[in-house]
Amino acid sequence: MKFIIINSFRIMVYVAYVAIIVGGIALGIYQKGSFTNELIGFTGPMAQIADFAIFSFGGWVSASIVCGLIVTLMDIRDDINDRLPDARRDM
Repeated sequence: MKFIIINSFRIMVYVAYVAIIVGGIALGIYQKGSFTNELIGFTGPMAQIADFAIFSFGGWVSASIVCGLIVTLMDIRDDINDRLPDARRDM
């Protein structure tokens, strides 16, 4: 049973990672260059390409941070659960 639970958390992190990146890409496509036009002053297809690149990179960075925090917190929780029986035994 522990194997299934651990792998379900791993799958959750993989799905969240891909979903956040796809969300960043979708936001870059949705902007159609307006973000880069306001920020840098690009117009036309160059602004759309720049928006796509900026939001894709932002999606990748935010996915790495969010999923890294999820994995870190799960690892800390697992370490605490591993040490908990030792603390109960010493009482």
